[in-house]
Amino acid sequence: MGYTVVDTDEVAPEPDRPCTLRRLADAAGLSQMALNRFTADPGEQLPLAYHYHDEQEEAFYVLSGTLHVETPEGPFEIAEDGLFAVDPDSPQRAYNPADADETVDVIAIGAPPASDDAHAYEP
Repeated sequence: MGYTVVDTDEVAPEPDRPCTLRRLADAAGLSQMALNRFTADPGEQLPLAYHYHDEQEEAFYVLSGTLHVETPEGPFEIAEDGLFAVDPDSPQRAYNPADADETVDVIAIGAPPASDDAHAYEP
């Protein structure tokens, strides 16, 4: 058996990101999924670019604030306690708009984990 407790605030943020990204999967010893915490101030986006994945499914659970997601099918707004799921081959760009009143805090899960699975999407 194995159990791990992680204080997500103690995980060092990744450098050179458009918002605060804490990679939690490694800290928790997880290898079958990507698990990240994003904190985006007004005007910041979560990913490095508008993108899609070949195989990875993604889910974004909003801890606080409102997450905005741009897709080819139109925009989505996900409120606190909401979940937004993305199928493979579905382009998206998650962000906190510049005119937002508050920071958005999100847990993102992707499976299977894949560092070379993301592709830029040009709308």
